[in-house]
Amino acid sequence: MLNCSVTQQNHSSNETLPHVSEKLHTILTALYIINLAGGTLGVIMMSHQLFQRRSQSVITVFIVSLLVLHTCMLLSIPFRLSYYILREWKFGRFACKLTSIILYIHMYATFAFYVGIIIIRLFQLEFRRCYTTAWVSAVWLVGALVITPLLLSYYGSSKTYHSSECFQFHKEIQEAHIVVINYCLVGILVAVCAVLTVMQLFVIYRLAVKYWPDINSHTEFRAQAKSFFFILVTLVCFIPHHAFRVYYIQNYHLDKDYKLHLYNEIFLALTTMCCLDMLCFLTGIAH
Repeated sequence: MLNCSVTQQNHSSNETLPHVSEKLHTILTALYIINLAGGTLGVIMMSHQLFQRRSQSVITVFIVSLLVLHTCMLLSIPFRLSYYILREWKFGRFACKLTSIILYIHMYATFAFYVGIIIIRLFQLEFRRCYTTAWVSAVWLVGALVITPLLLSYYGSSKTYHSSECFQFHKEIQEAHIVVINYCLVGILVAVCAVLTVMQLFVIYRLAVKYWPDINSHTEFRAQAKSFFFILVTLVCFIPHHAFRVYYIQNYHLDKDYKLHLYNEIFLALTTMCCLDMLCFLTGIAH
């Protein structure tokens, strides 16, 4: 009788797994479609506005960099959607690795530019446009000529993968050096975000007390409030992925049905929602 009960439970569990997997795939596909549509609209409209205004401000340099970053990421989304819808990769191993890498480069580069904007506004630093352009260009060169080639050479190279599969590089996540790198990235991003959040809230509180009750009429307060937008994007889009990554690394060996892998992909898809920041720039929330 007990064996019959166990068999029925296992049978029921096996029946629910495909259903759960389908739901997760649907959520994943929907997230990328929303990000592709909203992000593309934001990039087009922001490009048009920048062309019309021809602003020479330091912040514009960061906005242009974010615009290029988002464009590169958005170009990779149709390849992901094709794989999630067809359940088969048709573009070769190199394209698979490049499409995978783009999302991570986009996430960390976007965070770096956010930090730059926040620090400039937080400490009211004055930089010449040429210096900012040189620094941003250096970041692009390091990313394009050093980080990307290294990732293409070593990312997903220690295991054998079927040519019709993609985004399966999680199989290498238990390797010691990969675990260390992941923990370091999580620690750095969370620590930087925590410090900037505390500092930004303190500055906003101090200005609110100073200018109350006419706080919105003061440019200084509005600038700091707009900077907090970038911290909110980080908290909503980047922190959940990094928090889940720690859980995923620690519980990877239990993921026999690949459900945790799909959750990890959903949190990764959530990071691409930061591309919707261009729509916020257009409405004046972050500019």
